[in-house]
Amino acid sequence: MHDHVKEYYGRHLQRTADLRTTACCDASQTPDWLKPLLARIHPEVTARYYGCGLVCPPLLAGCRVLDLGCGAGRDLYALAQLVGEGGQVVGVDMTEEQLAVAERHRDYQRQAFGFSRDNVELRLGYIERLDELGLAEASFDVVVSNCVVNLSPDKDAVLRAVLRLLKPGGELYFSDVYADRRVPSAVRDDPVLYGECLGGALYWNDFLQLARRQGFADPRLVEDRPIAVTDPALAARTQGIGFYSATYRLFKLEGLEPACEDYGQAVVYRGDIVGHEQCFILDKHHRMDAGRVFPVCGNTWRMLQETRLRPHFDFIGDFSRHYGVFAGCGGGLPFTAGNPETAAACC
Repeated sequence: MHDHVKEYYGRHLQRTADLRTTACCDASQTPDWLKPLLARIHPEVTARYYGCGLVCPPLLAGCRVLDLGCGAGRDLYALAQLVGEGGQVVGVDMTEEQLAVAERHRDYQRQAFGFSRDNVELRLGYIERLDELGLAEASFDVVVSNCVVNLSPDKDAVLRAVLRLLKPGGELYFSDVYADRRVPSAVRDDPVLYGECLGGALYWNDFLQLARRQGFADPRLVEDRPIAVTDPALAARTQGIGFYSATYRLFKLEGLEPACEDYGQAVVYRGDIVGHEQCFILDKHHRMDAGRVFPVCGNTWRMLQETRLRPHFDFIGDFSRHYGVFAGCGGGLPFTAGNPETAAACC
C-alpha cells in the first residue's frame, strides 16, 4: 500500500476538495484562536490539507514537536507558530510531492511568522520506520499526527517508535479515522477506500488494545464526529460500516492503571492557560472549570501532575488510600456526538 498511498497523495489528490468523504475538517469547524495562525500560511500549503481533526494541544511554547505524516505542512506551520522561535517542529512524510510543497515555502513562513531563525525541519521517511531517521530517543515533548496512522500497514511499529521518541510525561496527540467494527478485507484492500483513509481504519476497540500493548495504558478520547462517505459508489463499497474521526491523547507515563481507580483525589484548574481561561478540557470526560474542585482518578491525577500541565493545577490528596473504581466507568462504543461532558467526576 505504500506505493499506492504515495501515488494517491502525491498525484491524484491536488487539493482538499478532491477527497470523497467528509473526513477533512472545513473552515466552519476551525476555532477562532487558530484562524489567525492559518491566515499566515501560504495558500498552496492550506489547499493541500487532508487532515481530519485538530492536532494543536495547548501549552506548546518552547516544545519540540514531531508531526507524523506532515504532508504539505499546514499543521506543521501552525505548530511552528505555537512552539515559537525557541521551539522546533520536525515533520516526517513519505510523499516527495507533498514534502516539496512544505519545503518550497519554508523561508516564506519564517518571514511571515517574524522569526529570525527557521524552527522547522523536514524528513523524508516512513512513520513506521522512524528508527531510520536518526531521531534521538526521548527527544520530543509532543508527537502529533492528522489522519495518517490509518494509512500505515504497521500501526504497532508507529506507536512503539512514538513511545521511544517521547520524553517521560510527553504525549501523542493525534486525530485519525476509526470504524465501528473490524473492516473486512474487501474494504481494506480497496485502493481508493484505503487512500481515502477508510480501508486502513482500525476498529476502535482494536486501537485501544494496540495502544495499551505498546505502552500507552490509558488512551483518552478528546473529541469525535461521524464521517459521511459522500461518493455514492464508494459508500456502496463500505458495506454499512460506520466511520468516525476521533482525536486521542496518549501520555508516556509508566505504571498507569488499566481502570479508573478512586483514591479520593481532586484537582483545581487555575484558569491561567491562554485561550482556556474559563475551563480546561483534558478529554471528553474531563472538562474542568477554573477554580472548581474536580474529583479525578489516579491516572488523571498523574496526567496532570507529571506532564507539562502541572503548573496550571492545584492538587488535593495522594495515593495513600484506595476507594475502588469510579462508579459509571465501563465499556461500550465511545464515540458520541456533541461536546465534552461536564460531569464533575472521572469518566
